[in-house]
Amino acid sequence: MRVLSIQSHVAYGHVGNSAAVFPLQRLGHEVWPVLTVNFSNHTGYGEWRGPLIAAEDVAEVITGIGERGAFATCDAILSGYQGSPEIADVIVDAVAQVKAANPEATYTCDPVMGNATSGCFVNPAIPPKYRSTIIPVADLLTPNQFELGFITDRDGLSGASSLESVLEAVDEVRALGPSTVLVTSVVRIGAPEDSIEMLAVTGDEAWLVTTPRLPMKANGSGDITAALFTAHLRTTGSAADALARTASSVFAVLRATHESGERELRLIEAQDAIASPANEFVVEQVR
Repeated sequence: MRVLSIQSHVAYGHVGNSAAVFPLQRLGHEVWPVLTVNFSNHTGYGEWRGPLIAAEDVAEVITGIGERGAFATCDAILSGYQGSPEIADVIVDAVAQVKAANPEATYTCDPVMGNATSGCFVNPAIPPKYRSTIIPVADLLTPNQFELGFITDRDGLSGASSLESVLEAVDEVRALGPSTVLVTSVVRIGAPEDSIEMLAVTGDEAWLVTTPRLPMKANGSGDITAALFTAHLRTTGSAADALARTASSVFAVLRATHESGERELRLIEAQDAIASPANEFVVEQVR
């Protein structure tokens, strides 16, 4: 599989393309990373250096890839942290170009906006662009529960919620365009104590997986999740299988990170679990 990945980049640590590219490559996929920012480190540190890349420069890089005739062989487009609202139009144009060259290509949007702990941490002009511009052209959307609530104006999703409430919000988002939605961090009323869940919804089916919640904050975990689920869904054709493999690999990365006592994801240490997920978590069909 060949993936055009339009996301942020950091030199130190693993978020954005710095989190997504290596796992995809470890699975044997070709990745064409296009950077929206080139920062020293992720913004969660409170300080960082490096440039926000202008939308026209991002577009130029994508144009250059297209001039190599690559779009006809592109299987998936993946986008994450955008940096500026103008990037949304660049992404939509890239999706249109790729799909014109290869109608079988799919577009995954990870709508990076924030989380329940930090709130919304992007430019306030970016979230409206997701709903109006990007989500309608996405095939797969991978919000966390907070972002799902933000998109659908459901403040209640910022905390523990019923599965029914989450599914209702997912259905609302799917009506905007995406055929498949992966909610990457479901906090469900009635879930086992000290657990975290992911929910995949496609067609008339919904699948839930539960993993232990580790006592840590992991910047970049959503970026890995979006990349891995995209890859596994394309290669297996099964949302349930993709969910099982993704949950297994992401948990392994988080566990290695927690055990290391370090802040940045231990992607390299856990690479074998990315290449060969153990599938140790049961995926339950909930619809």
